[in-house]
Amino acid sequence: MLGLGILAGLLILPLVGAAIILCLRGEDEAVRSNARWTALFTTVATFLLSLWAWRAFDPSSAAFQLVETHAWLTDTIRFKLGVDGFSMPFVLLTTFLMPFAILASWESIEHRVKEYMVAFLVLETTMIGVFVALDLVLFYLFFEAGLIPMFLIIGIWGGKRRVYASFKFFLYTLLGSVLMLLAIVAMYWVAGTTDIPTLLQHKFAPHLQTWLWLAFFASFAVKMPMWPVHTWLPDAHVEAPTAGSVILAAILLKMGGYGFIRFSLPMFPEASASFAPLVYALSIVAIVYTSLVALMQEDVKKLIAYSSVAHMGFVTMGLFTMTPQGIQGAMFQMISHGLVSGALFLCVGVIYDRMHTRDIAAYGGLANRMPLYATAFMVFTMANVGLPGTSGFVGEFLSLQGAFRANSWVAFFATTGVILSAPYMLWLYSRVLYGPLEKPSLKGIMDLNRREVALLAPLALLVIYYGVQPGPILDAFAASTDHLIKGYQAALSATTKTAALPLN
Repeated sequence: MLGLGILAGLLILPLVGAAIILCLRGEDEAVRSNARWTALFTTVATFLLSLWAWRAFDPSSAAFQLVETHAWLTDTIRFKLGVDGFSMPFVLLTTFLMPFAILASWESIEHRVKEYMVAFLVLETTMIGVFVALDLVLFYLFFEAGLIPMFLIIGIWGGKRRVYASFKFFLYTLLGSVLMLLAIVAMYWVAGTTDIPTLLQHKFAPHLQTWLWLAFFASFAVKMPMWPVHTWLPDAHVEAPTAGSVILAAILLKMGGYGFIRFSLPMFPEASASFAPLVYALSIVAIVYTSLVALMQEDVKKLIAYSSVAHMGFVTMGLFTMTPQGIQGAMFQMISHGLVSGALFLCVGVIYDRMHTRDIAAYGGLANRMPLYATAFMVFTMANVGLPGTSGFVGEFLSLQGAFRANSWVAFFATTGVILSAPYMLWLYSRVLYGPLEKPSLKGIMDLNRREVALLAPLALLVIYYGVQPGPILDAFAASTDHLIKGYQAALSATTKTAALPLN
């Protein structure tokens, strides 16, 4: 083994916790409690190990670090792990949010608790694996394996239409990835390797880049999700348990953006430049259309789900501007959205656990009975709107700045999404928290308990801190951003020079 072995530990530790839970026998309350505590300790230990990895990581370098290479299937396909400035923040985000997902399920999940906790721990391994894999086949296996635990989480512990939502989620994401598998096979035939660092240096022919880019786009666009392949997301969010919605919005959606920045942009630069107008158009439609759709929603979760689609539009727009501001804004937006959207779904879970309904009309005047909840919800609402001083502002501002440098019309139309986000989020907040407390069922509702304060307070502090001090996040991927842009521009310049050469 080469390297420190930390990344392998991040993959193994959740599986060890899952194995311990599976060894528990019985279904009484003591066993369920042990399963909960085991899952919580495992996710906390995994987060602490990721902090160790961060301590050993040098953000000033664009190279892959903490690299580990293990013998695996063949001499060509190897179990190779590593992180750079683009993947390390997502590893930290994943391990940080997993304990919150376990705590959010502490009281709401009462049946098949062992299986539920095992599903989340296995899901954690697959998500971390996506971000640390340095072999294309290994990346694909982790990318697809994550569908299984999330499919079970939605299908077993979800709402009334959980089976429909889980199959829709599974089929959409699986079908999109089939084309990516064919592209991986083609890349192996051409380059003779599945090693990602080697493939990043390989120059694929321009005509082949087009087909490879489209194949990867089919998978990543569904995962984001981009318009018009976004329809699975609202159903999945509405039917998923609270913790499932948190991880789905905060981590799983980011795999599409990570795929673009890891594969599409650096490996297929000519195709990325050619298809950038298409991505801009789809991003603008997503930002404007889904914001308008969010205005019409009567379900709290569905409104936040459509909001996520709009925010992911800023990510794809920023990435394909291929400007420092655009890429840094897209990366920051993904990290910020992971915190903000996860917190918003936790807020929905708080009132759903008390009232067992997500209909906006069922609430009103909660600020009279739940001042702590109203304060926390306000912080995350303002961050989702993009209020200066919150983390939501930084990502959107940088993405729009990058879009303006690439195409002022793209920035102009995308800005309407910023304007439209205020009405639907403030309308939601007003309907749920303000007004007289008239409904008899709400008059006995209780404010946040200690567990819920422990869930929401750290997220609120981080959202405000990174809104005022975004440097720690931006510095993490600054070197990788510069390296990506230089490589992209060099590839396009080489192609232009080749095309300009006179034919003999």
